[in-house]
Formats: sequence, structure tokens, C-alpha cells
Amino acid sequence: MGCLFSKKSKRKSDEKEERTPTTTTVETTTTSNAVPLGNSTDEAPKQYSWDKREKVDPKDYMLTGLKDVTVGRLPGKLNGQQFVIQDCENCNIYVFDHSATITIDDCVNCRIVLGPIKGSVFFRDCKDIKCVVACQQFRTRDCKKMDVFLCCATQPIIESSTGMKFGCFQYYYPELAFHFKDAGLSIFNNNWSNIHDFTPISGENNWSLLPEGSAVLDCVPIPDPESEFKSIRIFTDAARSIVPFTKGGRRKDSEESCLFIFFAGDYTTANARKLIDEASAKGFVLIQTKEVSMRPEDVKRVFQNDAEDLVEWITKGPVVALELNGDGVVEACKNIANEMFSGTKLFISDNKNTSSRDVDNFFNFADMQMGL
Repeated sequence: MGCLFSKKSKRKSDEKEERTPTTTTVETTTTSNAVPLGNSTDEAPKQYSWDKREKVDPKDYMLTGLKDVTVGRLPGKLNGQQFVIQDCENCNIYVFDHSATITIDDCVNCRIVLGPIKGSVFFRDCKDIKCVVACQQFRTRDCKKMDVFLCCATQPIIESSTGMKFGCFQYYYPELAFHFKDAGLSIFNNNWSNIHDFTPISGENNWSLLPEGSAVLDCVPIPDPESEFKSIRIFTDAARSIVPFTKGGRRKDSEESCLFIFFAGDYTTANARKLIDEASAKGFVLIQTKEVSMRPEDVKRVFQNDAEDLVEWITKGPVVALELNGDGVVEACKNIANEMFSGTKLFISDNKNTSSRDVDNFFNFADMQMGL
């Protein structure tokens, strides 16, 4: 696939057109009953909705030419607008808000946190960057040495980039869950380790995964207590992260995995979190998660012999699926379900001999649905 982006170009500001009122000359015969043409000079000009919009200053939506400073945007400052970061050096940059798209050009030795991005984030000509990013699409071009703690709904793509390292998103601030919702992103759709290198080099590897146990704070510090962000409560440990911490593409510790699916309901997200916490406490590992809609024919293809009982459960919304791994995980998940989720609509692998097939069938389907 190709990236239809060009290197940053200078944008010319739109020139405002000067509108000259059209004058119409009307010849009339003056009589005692003549009526004046046009509006009375005493009437106020008519106001339209677009006249009342708040004026937007482009400078509020960019950071450019900065060095050795802590900068960014507080919650509510972007509200889904586009944002630009360029020509910054040795800066700590925090964007605690959701946005439409973000482009980052020609930045060196910066630490960056980007709240949920509805569309794409595009790094170009950047070097020595450490960042935390949540987005729909992740792209880099001509970048060197980046450490990225990533939540990405689609397959991340790098192009002409080297020394790229990726880890699972680990971050929390109070508004983050709402910002994910506003950006239309699911916390369960994270392809952080499924990287596509658009320009691979034979015999070399342009990207790798960060070492297990890598901490966000080792790469991106908490904002300076004297900065404008001092009032924001931030947690960077995996247990507090809004996005579930997954093992991703790393080698599994056990040959036994379990597929655990929550069907749509009022507490689907909360229940999935409870399961993750309980399974983690018992020593099991979360490999991957997905939130995806299903049709009746999808149910029959994925669940096969169990499909008949499940078709009616998909009508209320997307399902949330989790792959948990570890010796004895299937039996443990059944026990957790009986103890914690009685009456909840669930699918759990029946036994360890068929659980791997369950996992493959569902996540292969989910990847196809999402175009991965």
C-alpha cells in the first residue's frame, strides 16, 4: 500500500474575498404614493448563524519552533480539531485532548503524549522521539529512533524509518475515557505490535518491540509540577491504563489459551475489566482484545456448532473478545464466569483441546472485518 502524503508544504493562507455590493438602478416616477426601495436605515443588519461563530486562531492549533520547554494543550482546548507540531527540539509536549488528525514534522529529542486521535497521526523527519499515542492510524516517514507506547485501531505503518520500537499503550488521566469515546476509538482495538514496514531492507529490521517491562516513565516524564498541567492526575502503570495492557505479538508463555467473549450489554466494558483484573491476579496473561460487530452468518462461521444459541445475542451491539493465556486458563475462566458473571451473556472456550481453534477462528474473523 502507499501513503498518499507529501512532505510538508507551505500552506498559503486563504485570501479573503472582498465582496462589493451590487447596486441596482431603478427608474421610478415620483407620485404621492411612492414607497422607498430597500431596508430602512434604522433597521439592524440581519444576523446569520455563521456570523455568530467564535473566531478560530490557527496559532491555537499548532506548536512550532519551540526549544527546551514544556508545552501542550489542556482538556477541552482542541475538542476534535486538527493539530500541528513542527520544528521543536528537546521539548516535553502534552496534548490532553482528543483531535481529528495530528502531524508532527522535523522534531528532535522530544517527549510527547497525544490524546485520542480520530484519524491519523503522521510523524515526518523526526529523530529521538519518545511518545505515548492513541489513534485510528499511525504513520511515520523518514524518522529515526522512536520509542512509541501505542494504541492503534489499524495496522501501524512505518516508511523509510529506522530504530523504531513499540510497546503497548499505558496511560491514564481523568478525561481519557471520554476522549476515546469522542474520537470514536475502542479501548479494545489495539494493534500496537502488528507493524507494517512499507520499505523493508533485506537483512535488516527497522523496527522491534520494546523490552517487556518497559515503563512509560522511563521514556516520557510526568509534566513538571510548575507547568500548566500540574493539576492533571496522571498514572502510567499498566494496571491503571485506560487501554488494557496486552502481550501482543510477543511469544506466548503457554500453549493453552482461552477465548472469552462478552456480548453487548450495559456493563460490557466494566465486566471485561473485571475479568482482566481477576485473571491477571491468578497469573494469566492477556494476549489480545477486540471489539467488533457480528452478523448471523459471521456467528455461524466463527462459532460453528455453538452458533445456534449465540445468533440472537449479537443483535444488541458489538462483542468484546479477549484471549487469555496460561496453563489451566480455560478451567480458570469458567470458574471466574460462574463466580462473577452469573446471568451475563458470555462465550468461553469449552476445553483446552479446542480453545486454540476458538481463538484463531474469532481473531482471524475480527482482523478481516477491520481490514488488517
